Amino acid sequence: METLAKKILEHATGLPEGTPLAAKELLHLGGRAAVDQVLSRLVKRGTLLRAGRGVYVLPVQSSFGTRAPSAVKMVEGLASQRGEVIVSHGAAAANALGLTTQVPMRSVFLTSGRNRRLTLGAQAVEFRHAPAWQLLFPGRAAGDVVRALAWLGPQKAGAALQALRSKLSPPELEEVASARARLPTWMAQEVSALVHHG
Repeated sequence: METLAKKILEHATGLPEGTPLAAKELLHLGGRAAVDQVLSRLVKRGTLLRAGRGVYVLPVQSSFGTRAPSAVKMVEGLASQRGEVIVSHGAAAANALGLTTQVPMRSVFLTSGRNRRLTLGAQAVEFRHAPAWQLLFPGRAAGDVVRALAWLGPQKAGAALQALRSKLSPPELEEVASARARLPTWMAQEVSALVHHG
């Protein structure tokens, strides 16, 4: 079992910070029951953190001791590992775009996958299933605009788009406009007005 534990830890340390480990990915190292047992032991020892059911992460060693990896790094790893689109929640997108000074207290992400909650040390990370239009343009400003507008709602969308007109480049504004057919009617109307009045 110790050699299996060593192999699992070697595999984990070769991954980028925050990349989640799942028992199914480790079956090349041993049988499922043995892998599950070793993962459980590594968690009890504090060598691995259990982020959720069947999801483990390697803690980060720093000069200040051991800490959980950043939520953003874990989310990036989870997205690539599971083939999901995972993006920041509209509140975080609005804050990043300077549309609100309100800083989200919880880490919430929108996903093409199922609803779930993972734990990184003391921090809870929530994943909410979202419709495809809210997952548009992951990692790009145009996507943040769509998610921020969805969070702000119809009453504040027009003012938000006016504020963004000076912050976004023409190609970014065009990218937002290119998604009008996929957006809810109220948002498509606001985006159309922005483009029309350019």
